[in-house]
Amino acid sequence: MKSEIKNTLICDPDTGVCEVPAVPPNSQKVEATKAVLKPVRVIYYTDPICSSCWGIEPQLRKLKLEYGHLLNFEYRMGGLLPDWNYNSGGIGKPEDVAQHWDEVSYYLQMPIDGDVWLEDPLYSSYPPSTAFKAAQLQDDQKAIVFLRRLRELLFLEKKNITKWEHVKQAALYSQLDVNQLKKDYQNGIAERDFLEDLELGRQLGIRGFPTIIFIDEDGNEQLIYGSKPYTDYEMAIKKLLPTSKKNFYDDSLNNLMAHYPSLTVKEYAELSNINILVAKQTLESLSSKKQLKKTVTKNGNLYSL
Repeated sequence: MKSEIKNTLICDPDTGVCEVPAVPPNSQKVEATKAVLKPVRVIYYTDPICSSCWGIEPQLRKLKLEYGHLLNFEYRMGGLLPDWNYNSGGIGKPEDVAQHWDEVSYYLQMPIDGDVWLEDPLYSSYPPSTAFKAAQLQDDQKAIVFLRRLRELLFLEKKNITKWEHVKQAALYSQLDVNQLKKDYQNGIAERDFLEDLELGRQLGIRGFPTIIFIDEDGNEQLIYGSKPYTDYEMAIKKLLPTSKKNFYDDSLNNLMAHYPSLTVKEYAELSNINILVAKQTLESLSSKKQLKKTVTKNGNLYSL
């Protein structure tokens, strides 16, 4: 009997995966890039509208602070939502996603407001994915900031990030050349790179997001599939580099915000190694004193400088 294709926007809270239909994996290992200056290459398959990918922001931010000196990240776009020309798993239209996102927000302890699917729904994740590839053409680090801001606009501020006005806002925030971004977005160069990401994903057998592949200089791999606790990501590095040493960073709020100028409660708790209730009390106190800006959603808040 033919198995049912699971809708890509339904993210399993138990596994932390936004899954796509199965594709045959490539039988060969990923070849390690010889030009990498750091000992571990990290291929991260994600999507701008992937709720589970938003859910691992705390873990990834901590990973970069503790092990960034060993890791060379490659952000790849997975194409979570091509369009709405299907009906499976109880999801056939944007409105069906709204309640699901609210539920995912509870499990991930990250603020997500599903009402965007009721108020200004996205028709596809391909436009913001292509915009990210255009940002990468300018600067990899600015592109990551750009992606972060796109997600804040979507998950917290309920903005339809397929629209250029919101893409432009994220580009200005991340200090990208907006005119160049629009040019690369429209002239097919960024789309070419996005399609290359999709093809590589098919070759690697990527079937859900987030998927992170850690690869050492000898081509040995460790794969983390779905939203997992921080210790799982740390263990992957330890298996490849048993003698690796983490970087002990200053976990004061001032220093954390020097690296990451916007934080959710879950992110602050993870990065500062404190209880999530204590983290919330601290951020709320600073917000009430007007020392932090608070972006309020029905499922949690974002605090920024």
